[in-house]
Amino acid sequence: MRELTELYYFSPTGGTKKAGMLLCEGISWDVEAVDLGKKEEAPREPEGDLVVAAMPVFGGRIPGVAAEKLRTLNGKGKKAVAVAVYGNRAYEDALLELKDILEECGFEVTAAAALVAQHSMVPEVGAGRPDEEDQKEILEFGRKVREKLEKGSHGAVEIPGNRPYKDEMEIPATPMSAPSCTKCGRCAMACPTDAIRIEDGQVMTEKESCILCMACKADCPEHARILPPPMQEMMDEKLGAFRTVRGANELFLLSFRKLQ
Repeated sequence: MRELTELYYFSPTGGTKKAGMLLCEGISWDVEAVDLGKKEEAPREPEGDLVVAAMPVFGGRIPGVAAEKLRTLNGKGKKAVAVAVYGNRAYEDALLELKDILEECGFEVTAAAALVAQHSMVPEVGAGRPDEEDQKEILEFGRKVREKLEKGSHGAVEIPGNRPYKDEMEIPATPMSAPSCTKCGRCAMACPTDAIRIEDGQVMTEKESCILCMACKADCPEHARILPPPMQEMMDEKLGAFRTVRGANELFLLSFRKLQ
């Protein structure tokens, strides 16, 4: 079997894919990416020996829609690296949840990382990350993972977090369309849960299906998808203290050992 690293990722605004690809590039020159956000496709089964699963953190958990797709994979006889990508605040139970799902699928989780990316709702938080400093750190961690695999070391990595996991994030409101919206339909196509539809010339968002992933905002060519102003003000205030804090990438190999 070829020495292939497969990145299975869910990345509505691009940060998770970028961080996951950096790690994969440190591990292997042969990388293939599988987008779990493609709602029209079931994910293919892994073909190589190593899977890197990269998920964004939503309210301290990983998105349920991506977790469901991940659970369809057969990881028997394969190794995995769990990657939770968080917006410079906290990742709480997300990385542990991801590790548990991978192990349920039969993977041996030999490494894990909580990596920082720009916050999807308050982009001033973690702005520009992963940046050049992150790139060096993540690539070096990827090389350490590769060395571990080449030496044939075994054992499951230990990860912080709580079981039972914290409750899933409540959705207080959904993104809305500003007057500059042209009804082009790009937001509906980008939405991984089919929460958006255009009806009678209006963009409608179903609150029960929305996961606040902000894919619609990231894909809007007119920058017309916004959070309702009261919600945006609440998020700005809640995360204001994190604008000037550089959150750390946390990197785990064996025995709950955080690499410095």
